[in-house]
Amino acid sequence: PVLLKIAYILLSSYVIQGPQLQTPQRPEPQWPQLQTPQRSEAQRPAVNTTPDQRCQVQVQDTVQCGTPDITPSQCQAINCCFNGQQCYYGKAVTVQCTRDGQFVVVVARDATSPKIDIDSISLLGGNDSPCSPVGITLAFAIYQFPVTACGTTLKEESGYVVYENRMASSYNVRMGPRGSITRDSHFELLFQCKYSATAVEALVIEVNTVPAPAPVAAPGPLRVELRLAKGTCDTKGCNDGNVSFTLYYTEEEYPITKVLRQPVNVEVRILERKDPNLFLMLEHCWTTSAPSPASMPQWDLIIEDCSYPNDNYLTTMVPVERSSGLLYPNHYKRFTLEMFTFADHTLSPQKDRIFIHCSTSVCYPAPGVSCEPKCNRQRRDVAAAQRKTIQTAVVSSGEVVLVDKKPV
Repeated sequence: PVLLKIAYILLSSYVIQGPQLQTPQRPEPQWPQLQTPQRSEAQRPAVNTTPDQRCQVQVQDTVQCGTPDITPSQCQAINCCFNGQQCYYGKAVTVQCTRDGQFVVVVARDATSPKIDIDSISLLGGNDSPCSPVGITLAFAIYQFPVTACGTTLKEESGYVVYENRMASSYNVRMGPRGSITRDSHFELLFQCKYSATAVEALVIEVNTVPAPAPVAAPGPLRVELRLAKGTCDTKGCNDGNVSFTLYYTEEEYPITKVLRQPVNVEVRILERKDPNLFLMLEHCWTTSAPSPASMPQWDLIIEDCSYPNDNYLTTMVPVERSSGLLYPNHYKRFTLEMFTFADHTLSPQKDRIFIHCSTSVCYPAPGVSCEPKCNRQRRDVAAAQRKTIQTAVVSSGEVVLVDKKPV
């Protein structure tokens, strides 16, 4: 199932003097104060919002934060909103810790987009009492439970007694005859109450986000072009890849000629896209002795944006920097190979021409997922396996002919 956008998790961290570290003995509930006494409501998580948006809470949904005489600065210090008259919770998830050893976790239905299903939330110890909400409204849910309950773990850390729990939501999957879908959002929250001799702190130490669906800047099929550059960088000390990619062969100039080990400069680029967050990926580049990408024999050049390692003349990836003057550098990939010829089964040179092919895709970066390749790695590139790629295309060059002498 495809999980939708997770909200920004807002931490409310504040100090309470005189923490009591003993096991709580049925403490009195300390719920947030409500706008309407008959309704138990709580704070609202933010959906990647600015502070102004976070505080845009409907009057009927507001939940009083702190004591009635709280000052604006005190209200802001505990990550709440102040409208000139009242301190109230904004659109965020808040974790609080009480002196008598209680977790207070306030969740808003719009912590995710679309709104989260409060009934799907559970703690490490499940969602039965006392791990179920102590108050639910149309907008919020309040959880309050002892720090020793609901699967909470205990550890000591740098002078603190640390109680830790995890809150997560599930999602409903619809099964069909040819596939499964979900329209529910999802979030996970790892949170702590830290008690010392002088303070109580509430901390969110990990938020496992689910990236938003990748935006599509322009509809239609992916169009990619592979072209060979005319430029040379033969001067001693020349290492500027941009010099080699200033002029390009036109269709009328093919076939082009090269001698053995002469550089062949290749550029692959995305056409007709204007999304700066789009990254071109070279999944696989190879050569053949015939125009068809599936023809044999073949020789690999690039695998997952990295040079094919089993070649004594490695293909050189040429970085495309912002200084190149290109409007969207992420839409380009450049590399240089040294001209070669295929050999037959007797290991004798046989083929006097090559064609270059690349299987491409586009990638959107996301939390925990990078579109940057990691080459020369000893272990499998996990990020590469998790990349969100959309659309693929195979593109080929014109004919490159091997000659005995370098053309004048």
